[in-house]
Amino acid sequence: MPASVASAALASVLGLVLVPVVSAAASAAALALAPLYAQDDVVGLPGVDVPVAWAPLVGAGGLLLALAGAVGLALLHGVVTRALLRSSREAQLVEQARASDTRRAGAVRAAEVERTRIERDLHDGVQPRLVSVGMTLGLAEQKLAGPEPDADAARTLVAEARTSTKAAITELRQLARGVHASVLDDRGLDAALSAVVARSVVPVDLDVRVDGRCGRTAEAAVYFAVSEALTNAAKHARASRCRVVVRHRDGGLLWARVEDDGVGGAAVLPGGGLDGVGHRVAAAGGTCRLDSPRGGPTALEVSVPCAS
Repeated sequence: MPASVASAALASVLGLVLVPVVSAAASAAALALAPLYAQDDVVGLPGVDVPVAWAPLVGAGGLLLALAGAVGLALLHGVVTRALLRSSREAQLVEQARASDTRRAGAVRAAEVERTRIERDLHDGVQPRLVSVGMTLGLAEQKLAGPEPDADAARTLVAEARTSTKAAITELRQLARGVHASVLDDRGLDAALSAVVARSVVPVDLDVRVDGRCGRTAEAAVYFAVSEALTNAAKHARASRCRVVVRHRDGGLLWARVEDDGVGGAAVLPGGGLDGVGHRVAAAGGTCRLDSPRGGPTALEVSVPCAS
């Protein structure tokens, strides 16, 4: 845009300069034809008198100079315009490279945040539960291996271990769902978000109106942003109700907004869930905005290119 404006301004300036050049060309042409109409032996020009015998030669020379000036102005306009457009193109390429670096850094950061989350969930959840299962089975084995086997106690311990194993499997499934939701690939964003809403402990009003499918990266970014926002609403905001709106926007954008009526005060902390959402959205070429004043409500908006 600035290059186009500068080119138009240059054209206007050169157009003003061209006016006297055209006028001079017309005067030179008239002077070259002076022998056909002159009544005297000289032809008067502004500031000088030209003998009629010399008028054709002087007029032709002036006409050539005027035409050369017009061609020079046209060439000058072309050279300057190309230089402006080239610099604008270079600036655009630099900006695209900077945006690409930002998205790449966001993708790396999102992967690091996700790895840290998985590591924390395994360490704090599944790992101690599996350790407990192993200890419980060890106790059951002792009950059966003693001089007086206690089958009833061993049976009770095995049942306890079975219950803990089922809980561990459930946690692993939830963890796998946090890494990737297969329903998102199979049935699309609407169905995937409906599954998230069905598992939410906070009542959620879901309003998804999208035509067709977007790219996998775009849908995944919106899916995980909504999931994280609903998780925060339940764990930290003490919300009683949430609303999720997803739309296609002009310009090929996939837009989502999650709002809760909780206590507010949410912030993006390094390594936290919202930090991961921001980097994941940035890696998809989108933007993320959090509005969470103390006292609420909290609103998270994400917008990503549908084709990403």
